[in-house]
Amino acid sequence: MFIQTETTPNPATLKFLPGQVVMEMGTADFRDAGEAGAKSPLAGRLFDVDGVTGVFFGYDFVTVTKDDAQDWMHMKPAVLAAIMEHFMAGAPVMAEQNGAADFGDEEEFFEAGDESIVATIKELIETRVRPAVAQDGGDITFRGFRDGVVFLHMKGACAGCPSSTATLKHGIQNLLRHFIPEVEQVEAV
Repeated sequence: MFIQTETTPNPATLKFLPGQVVMEMGTADFRDAGEAGAKSPLAGRLFDVDGVTGVFFGYDFVTVTKDDAQDWMHMKPAVLAAIMEHFMAGAPVMAEQNGAADFGDEEEFFEAGDESIVATIKELIETRVRPAVAQDGGDITFRGFRDGVVFLHMKGACAGCPSSTATLKHGIQNLLRHFIPEVEQVEAV
């Protein structure tokens, strides 16, 4: 098994491509070892690597976030070994393989009457934003729209990335404002 790695805009996060599907549907974002071990054998194994602070699963990739005290040069072999051992053993990625595992399924909010605006926002995020963000090892999901403000949840490499503010303000905000005049700004939640 050959696992490719890619850097992301977030220097604390690396993207690992195992050459096979990781999550058939949805995404999974883990920010602590306790939650990870209970829901995903692979995430639990990755949190066993000293310095791992976050694990994110996309369709065909795994992003791993480290703490500031660790160095990728020392961590990368251990992370690669954990991913390789997991897939070579044929173990499931998630403890329960019963469909999509998007653990960011918080309730969405928007005002009655804004349904068409929200539908357009969601379509633009789904077709234009999420594919680009996935290439960088992360994900962005719609959370809400109120008083001209779009609220988005950033996951994976995007969470805590130094360039995430630029992505939100100059990339996504400009895109949404171009197509939807009612959008005034974009905020992360």
